[in-house]
Amino acid sequence: MTTTPTASPPIVLELHKVTCSYEPGRPAVQDISFAVQKGDIICLLGPSGCGKTTTLRAIAGFESVLEGSVRLDGKMVADGNHHVPPEQRRVGMVFQDYALFPHLCVNDNVGFGLNQLAAENRRRRVEEMLSLTGLSDFGRRYPHELSGGQQQRVALARALAPQPVLLLLDEPFSNLDPDMTYKMRGELHQVLKNTQTTAVLVTHDHEEAFTMADKVAVLHQGRLEQFASPETIYHLPNSRFVAEFVGQADFIPGEIHEHYVVTELGHLPLPNHYQGSEHVDVMIRPDDIKICGAESTGARIETRQFRGSENLYGIRLKSGRLIHSSESSTQIHAVGTQVALKIVVPHIVLFDRAQDS
Repeated sequence: MTTTPTASPPIVLELHKVTCSYEPGRPAVQDISFAVQKGDIICLLGPSGCGKTTTLRAIAGFESVLEGSVRLDGKMVADGNHHVPPEQRRVGMVFQDYALFPHLCVNDNVGFGLNQLAAENRRRRVEEMLSLTGLSDFGRRYPHELSGGQQQRVALARALAPQPVLLLLDEPFSNLDPDMTYKMRGELHQVLKNTQTTAVLVTHDHEEAFTMADKVAVLHQGRLEQFASPETIYHLPNSRFVAEFVGQADFIPGEIHEHYVVTELGHLPLPNHYQGSEHVDVMIRPDDIKICGAESTGARIETRQFRGSENLYGIRLKSGRLIHSSESSTQIHAVGTQVALKIVVPHIVLFDRAQDS
């Protein structure tokens, strides 16, 4: 019996070598390329000024593309000579400040983009969106009568009501407190997945990106550093910048000898097909280092940060290098204690010390 391979979801958004510039000769983003499948959530991740909002605005049509191209639902919407205006792209947008109309009640805010529908169909669609976002009892309220989380849900309902091909969200949780942010991430993710909405979300928070995204696009200085699943971004970063931006990362020097990388923490297996220099730095995450007990090894606990579910230890090695170890919150070692360490690295990530230092 043969099984028919499952067809891949269609591509909804495709950027090919997109370059945008606010000043001649100084591109804000350069050569950005990635594709988004139907139903996927993509996060544009990076520090302030890296180009993530410019990329989002180019997708929406608010910024012109100097070079390269943007395709939406199979149609060319932007290249160096062609620009489809935002209102013709069937793209929904949730802005950082939600941009609700203060003089309109929730019902009218959500129905604002549905003027082409007959009155009864419009009313039904608004009710559907309010039910989807848990706002059925709030239709007659005005934005100032709502909490921040409720305002965000109104903005989401309004953006989804016209059934856009793509939903864009610009730092949608930045105005919420941490507890509400955690709650709204889960609610937003559930709504997007339940409706099979294809979405692109901008954030500077790697935890937010990991929580929300099917794929993460890490941007740095206007260029795309890596586009991959959250797990790949975390465990197999392709640059030092990505390694450090998406979580705590330490680097210890190593030397290649036959099939091993020799480090002060022991011998590690050399990754298959490694072609770089003999002089490398090994990326170490806190969850790669385990404390095996108190012993006179020359490694000494220098700091301990209690983080609720874990303790993060800063450990000074005999060489003077500082590394970190995350342990259970119940595993407590006093600062100053000498300890034995075990390295458990699921993926060996090496950076050429000569070229990437």
